[in-house]
Amino acid sequence: MEQKLWDVMVIGGGPAGLAAAQYAARSGLDTVVIDKSATAGALGYASRIENYPGIETAIPGRELLDIFRRQAVRFGATCVEAQVVGVNLSGNVKEVFTMEGTYSGKTVIVATGSMGRKPTIKGEAEFLGKGVSYCAICDAAFFKGKTVCVVGGSAEALKETGHLARNCKEVYLISPKKLPDAEPEHPVLKSPNLKIIEGATVTAILGGEVVERVRIVDSERNESEIETSGVFIYLHGGKPIIDFLTEAVELSDNECIVTNRLMETSIPGVFSAGDVTCVEVRQVVVAAANGAVAALSAEKFITHKKRRKYDWGKA
Repeated sequence: MEQKLWDVMVIGGGPAGLAAAQYAARSGLDTVVIDKSATAGALGYASRIENYPGIETAIPGRELLDIFRRQAVRFGATCVEAQVVGVNLSGNVKEVFTMEGTYSGKTVIVATGSMGRKPTIKGEAEFLGKGVSYCAICDAAFFKGKTVCVVGGSAEALKETGHLARNCKEVYLISPKKLPDAEPEHPVLKSPNLKIIEGATVTAILGGEVVERVRIVDSERNESEIETSGVFIYLHGGKPIIDFLTEAVELSDNECIVTNRLMETSIPGVFSAGDVTCVEVRQVVVAAANGAVAALSAEKFITHKKRRKYDWGKA
């Protein structure tokens, strides 16, 4: 990994994060976007977007996200795919820790969205760290040569399934609904050690000191159990994704990041934008706007200006 001091480190590659990257990079700031998956996130899962300004016809959310990303890169931003596992925001130089290495920078913009979730499966919280995981890249090595289950049918779940299939003896992909029509040709689904169970729900994770099996119920309410050493869960909810922050910034009672109108958090040099903040309206256009404000505030912080830069256009 390239060792350098970035001006702006953006955590999250949704509309807020990529809009922030556009504005930061266009302002001449060395900008990196650290995103766990180019297709994950609320916008990436949306099948139809038609109310975003400037888009004349309805397009899939993933396509709009690609436009955001290409714009950010065109202005000079660097986009990397990595899972953020922790941060150190206490010093003048901020650090973002990933499985691939550490990124250091002058400012951080947190734009991780709100598709997180609290444990909902019986035994999920009890066995967290004892067989239950939310990150295959982080924990696959612990299950080398063993049987594991992946719960979920999203693009992120498929990506993580592929990583596990290369390391584990046997992988069960348990999807609550039928996999999307576009996915049958996905290379991961051709893995010889993969077994797919569609239309099934995991109702319990069972074991002693560690995970030993899962209980599932199919669409006809038939119940069965699968012996497994690990359960990787990729079900999404509406909770702000802040687990990697470990209370580094001020949070509300609803566990969203508290910001002011300039998207500043409780820590100087740390900003936040999009659905991970305590925003009342969750729309793509609002997230993008907040991302732009966060970038302009970061630019002001770095250059010590008394007011933000108003950049309507460049010749």
